[in-house]
Parts: sequence; structure tokens; C-alpha cells
Amino acid sequence: MQNKIGLAIGFWALLWGFTAMAQQGGCYWQQHVDYNMDVSMDVKNYQYTGTQSLKYTNNSPDTLRTVFYHLYPNAFQPGSEMDVRSRTISDPDSRVKDRISKLSPSEIGYLKVKDLKQNGNAVTTEVMGTILKVDLSQPILPGQTVTLDMEFDGQVPVQIRRSGRNNADGVALSMSQWYPKLAEYDFEGWHADPYIGREFHGVWGDFDVKITLDKSYVLGGTGYLQNPDEIGFGYETPGTKVKKQKGKTRTWHFKAPMVHDFTWAADPEYIHDTLQTPSGVTLHFLYKGDSTVVANWKKVQQPSADLLNFFNKNIGPYPWKQYSIIQGGDGGMEYAMCTLITGGSRYGGLFGTVAHEMAHAWFQHLLASNESEHPWMDEGFASFIATLAKNSMAEKPSDHPFEQNYQSYINLVHSQKEVPMTTHADRYAENRTYSTQSYVKGSIFLSQLGYVIGQDKLMRTLHRFYRDFKFKHPTPNDITRTAEKVSGMELGWYLNDWTRTTNTIDYGIKEVISAGDSTKVTMERIGLMPMPVDVLVVYKDNTQETFYAPLRMMYGGKENPYPNLKRTVLPDWAWAYPTYEFKIDRPQNDIMAIVIDPSQLMADVDWENNIWQAAP
Repeated sequence: MQNKIGLAIGFWALLWGFTAMAQQGGCYWQQHVDYNMDVSMDVKNYQYTGTQSLKYTNNSPDTLRTVFYHLYPNAFQPGSEMDVRSRTISDPDSRVKDRISKLSPSEIGYLKVKDLKQNGNAVTTEVMGTILKVDLSQPILPGQTVTLDMEFDGQVPVQIRRSGRNNADGVALSMSQWYPKLAEYDFEGWHADPYIGREFHGVWGDFDVKITLDKSYVLGGTGYLQNPDEIGFGYETPGTKVKKQKGKTRTWHFKAPMVHDFTWAADPEYIHDTLQTPSGVTLHFLYKGDSTVVANWKKVQQPSADLLNFFNKNIGPYPWKQYSIIQGGDGGMEYAMCTLITGGSRYGGLFGTVAHEMAHAWFQHLLASNESEHPWMDEGFASFIATLAKNSMAEKPSDHPFEQNYQSYINLVHSQKEVPMTTHADRYAENRTYSTQSYVKGSIFLSQLGYVIGQDKLMRTLHRFYRDFKFKHPTPNDITRTAEKVSGMELGWYLNDWTRTTNTIDYGIKEVISAGDSTKVTMERIGLMPMPVDVLVVYKDNTQETFYAPLRMMYGGKENPYPNLKRTVLPDWAWAYPTYEFKIDRPQNDIMAIVIDPSQLMADVDWENNIWQAAP
């Protein structure tokens, strides 16, 4: 529509930070874990053994008689749920397809718990695919802390999905979701979801991890290295000498405070670079490859620091003192204090992946929503802020950087395959529907929210959301309530219609009639989802003005998004009324065009009826 009438109103060229005071309610609680693990990896057969001492604090009001662990590597076995799902879904992930079904015993992944005790007492366990069910020897009372001591061994699978060995880039070890991981228990109960291919949910806590492997390997990942002067490889304190370790192995000791995951990757050919950023965060880059790949990984380092700065300003400060960008895995995937990314032969692809995965350091690893139940909160919000960051760094920033997202969403609607966003991540009939709804529709939740409450209020909402819910597990209602507190509007209708239904937005200009020296405009609501409506009127003398019809159930309205144009605030439009009339105090012959939502930030599924143009 903007091209038809020669109008371009950009909202996203300038973003600024806001601060907001917040007070978290006293009813919130979350569990806490402290992991102490010691692991030895055999790089010849890709098998490892380990011990885990886990202190689990029950901060819930409930007595727990059972706990659950995730055994993620078990997914990479013929006949697993991930294998069967990949072979039966209509559009399997190209990285998986039927590959799991063809793995030999030496290529599969597994995680076996050899011994588990609660405060020194034996417990009863049952392995159920990728879940270990543990019947405790004694109930864990509210407020009580128990110690769960475990011995385990595992095998790293051939790289297929996220975790594995010898990936497409030749990286030896991509160790994500590799250890027995306690499942989350929250106000909804246990989240012992089997690993079928989607993402994760974890308990906040502190990790103390020792990893022993061949001394030629360079390692990076979650946490702060505790023995850099024994390790070398660019980790040592400048000016110090690396202490020579005897033997064929080296032990890497990491500590990670207040995270809900621990990931690492290792390869003997890794190049390790560091970059100190103005915020005090050290960026680590570990990568390998031919001259083109190496050049692109070096080129992306300063832009990565710029991305960090953008996210710090527009969400909130990254709280840890290191972040590692590591070549590994099977695409791009976020983890605590690090990301694994494949490739590097194309700089644009590498930069775009870094932007998205680094955004996840906030939207998932600081604001830890449940990715299985609400994948749109982490994928969509990360996509939103990464799009803004990339646009701010572009040589020619776009006035509508989300345009492609809106078109993808409209295509999904017309495909008639859309389902409510409350659908569990594993229950989507197609992978492409999951991706569009999680990444695209989730991103539009925020960009469209800016249309509803105003762009300044949207950015203030993100800041307050960060302040109120960092190091917690926010839910969809939390982001909506935060926006309500910032804007002073009621927004339950927005969360409900956009995420819990497949109702669509469709507003149109039904009729434009001359009324002497004025013009009567009739708009219609065709879709079921309500929205406030901005209307732009362009006159033949090249002047413009806007009209704004607030939505009654919002009980409020946004400030003028076009401060250089005259705006008339109309009486509110109640949803139940399918049509709405207003008057323009100029004759119809003076009008060149009337446009509903000139910003195109409202996800209207039919743009054609949004515009009325005078006959030539």
C-alpha cells in the first residue's frame, strides 16, 4: 500500500532504551539445582563416563515423591520417538529424515545411569526412552534440599540433530544436552517431555563441571574456565606461562552461575579468538575451515560485539562476563553462555545466524520460557529483536524490516494449516507450520503489539519484561501483563486471539460517500480478531492527516504514531459492531486515497481492501 500512494513511515530507524521500576509478586517460585560433574571423554570411540552430584532444592509448596531426568542422547537410536516421528511426518527435517534408523551400535547415542542415590540411599529407577523416572527413597518436602549422586556413561551419536560427533564441518564433538538433566517442576507440574526433536526447558542453577579429554583438543562452551593457565589455547592470562601437564589428557574446569543448561564443543583444529567488548563481556570465537570460512569467522567478530551492544540497550544488560560463538552442531542453536553454529562459507548466512542465536541469550537463556509449550516466545521474540538489530546495522535500513514475516504469516493463513499457538511444539502436523508459527507469528506478536500500544511503549515493555523476569520462567501472560502495566491498556484480548485461536484480522474500507462539504467513510470488520484502527487520508494537494479508532475493549489508546501529521481520535469501536462510520471534514473530490494501517504492522490478511483510491 505504501508504494501505491508514495507513503513511507518508518518506525524502526531509531530505538532507545527505557527503564521501568518493577516489583515481582510474592507468589512466584522456582526450583534450584547445583550440578557438580566430572566427565572423561575417549575421543577414539566417542564414549564418556561421568559422575554427577546434584543438590536439588524444592522451593515449591508441594511434596515430591518422584523426580524425572532427561536422557537426551537416547533419542539417537533406531526405533526412538525422534526416529519414528521423523519417518512418519509429512515433511521431515532434512537433517534427520531416516538417518537415525540406519545407525549402527557404534554410531548411536546413549546415556545410561549406572547408579543413583538420594542422600546415600538407593532409589528405584525406570528408563522410558529419553526419560528416567525416579521413585525417591524419601519424599522431598517443601523448602528441603537433597543430594542426588549419580554415575553414568554415554556415547556421542553421529551428528544428526544438535548433539553429535564429526559434523558437516568436521567438528569432532558438539556436546549439547549430553548429561542426565533434571526435568523442570513448576506451577504446572513436571515437564518430563520426551525428546522428539524440538527444544528444551530446564531448572535454574549453578554448574561446576570438569571435562577430561585428549590434550590436543581445544574446548569452549558454557561457563568460566577455572584453570586457564593450565590450559592455554588462548585462554591463559596475558603475560603468564602455561603450566605443562603430564600425560595424554587435559582437564578443563568450568563454573557457570545461574544457568539452566551446560554445553561444550571440542576439536583439535579449533582457532580460538577473543574480543573484549565495551560492556566488559569477552566474546570467544572457536572455528575451523578453509581460508574463506576462516575469513568470514574473523569478519563476523566485530559485528557480533555490535549485536551485543544493541541487545544490551534494547532489552537489558547481558549479565555474564563471557559469551562463546562456536562452530559446531547442525545449523544454529542457542545454549547457556554460548551458541553452536555450522558453516561460514557465506558471510551473510553466518552473520544472520549469529544475530538470531545471540538474541536467544536473552529470549531463552535469561528469560527462560518453556520452549516446548510456548516456542513462539523464544523463537519469535529472538527473531523480532534480531531483525531490528540487523536492520539497524544495514547499509540501507528498511522502513518495514518485518514485511517478509507478515507475508509468510498471510501465506500460512491461506494454506489453512494454521493451528492455535498453544499447540505443544511436538504436536504440529508439519514442521513448516511449526516454524512459521514459532518464528514468524511469534515475531509478529511483538511487532504488532507495537502497533497496538505504540512503539515507545513496546520498547519499554521489553525493558520491563527483562527487569521483572530475568532468571525466571515467564509465561505468555507475563509479557502481556507487562505490556498492560507499561501502556495502561487492557490486552487480554490480544493474547487470546493471537495465540489461543486462529482468528484472523481483516479490516476493510466498505464505502466512501460524498456528503456535501464532507465525506463519510464506512469501515468493516471482516475477520474475527479485533484491533484498533489507524486510517491515513492523503489529499490531492499533497497534505495528509490521520484518524484513529481505538478498540473499546482496550479501555485506552496509543499516542499519535505520526507526530508530524494531524490526528483525530474517533469514538472507540466496539468489536461486536461489524461496521464503523466516521466523517472527514473535506469534500470527496479533495481526497486522493484513504488507507487503513499505513504502517502495515497490523497483520491484516487481505491488504487489498485496506485502501480506497479516487478514480483517475
